[in-house]
Amino acid sequence: MPADMPAGMPLGMPAGTSAGLPVGRGLTYLIFAGFAWGTAGAAASLVFEMSELGPLALSFWRCAGGLLLLLPVLALRARRRRGVTGPVEPRRRRVLRIVATGVGLTVFQSAYFAAVEATGLAVGTVVTLGAGPVLIAVGARLTMGERLGRGGILAVAGALTGLGVLVLGGEGGEVRPLGVLLALLSAAGYAAITLLTRWLGRDGGGGDSLSTTAWAFAIGCVGLLPMAAGEGLLPHTAEPALVAGLLVYVAAVPTALAYALYFAGAAVVRAATVSVIMLLEPVSAAVIAVTLLDERLTAATVAGTLLLLSAVAGLAAAEARGAAARRRVPVPA
Repeated sequence: MPADMPAGMPLGMPAGTSAGLPVGRGLTYLIFAGFAWGTAGAAASLVFEMSELGPLALSFWRCAGGLLLLLPVLALRARRRRGVTGPVEPRRRRVLRIVATGVGLTVFQSAYFAAVEATGLAVGTVVTLGAGPVLIAVGARLTMGERLGRGGILAVAGALTGLGVLVLGGEGGEVRPLGVLLALLSAAGYAAITLLTRWLGRDGGGGDSLSTTAWAFAIGCVGLLPMAAGEGLLPHTAEPALVAGLLVYVAAVPTALAYALYFAGAAVVRAATVSVIMLLEPVSAAVIAVTLLDERLTAATVAGTLLLLSAVAGLAAAEARGAAARRRVPVPA
């Protein structure tokens, strides 16, 4: 059995096979989601700068907008699939997946926006995305027996090194303890979502990604509404059209689309690989900061970005090769 194959996975079955989605396509979905999430942080920073909207209210509108965009898609798909039957997921398993994903998603994005507001985009991002892979790797080892292997360990180390160079080598912000704690809470929420999605997807029971995303947004709306109302739901701003456009973008691209792709990809790719690919988020944020926000491009930014991209590309290639090799192993009669 290969060193990176999860314990208990039948020979001949690709690790993480779920609903027939190829591992290569799952990797593509995750890469797009990582880049799209990087734009969400930049858009949130602009919203905080131009309005009085707080992180909980922004998270509420993100969930509400994402839900409104996904509902017509789900209705259209249900109409096309009318009369077509498929495997039915057990009710208890479905409830666990939906509720846990909704709670984890709410904690992840709300705590992240709060960390960005409390201690700045750079520190909030590096703590959240630096702690995430560690929590996921430990959790995957304890709950699913996944082993990184030597190549995986080197890739994770390279990615974290690149992330540290990217953020700490630039013009870092002030580190505030409250912001760091919020970022760690966000990392825990992200790790929980990734591990649950991967665990349910190991035997093809990851569920439908669009339905999971829509239900998660609905749970987020219900949980966030009271707190967002206390914080202030309406964005008081001198530029309402621009703020509204940013909110629509956040709800559409890095939310409705990116989360649906993330849940589909995370069900077929190893948890540790998912955690490293998601480090593409700060890379896209750095590119936006330089090209659109006129921030200075430093040698540390270039070096950190190259390290991150190299680590992600290496780990993704190893994942694809491993999946191809496992497919060539004959299934015992």
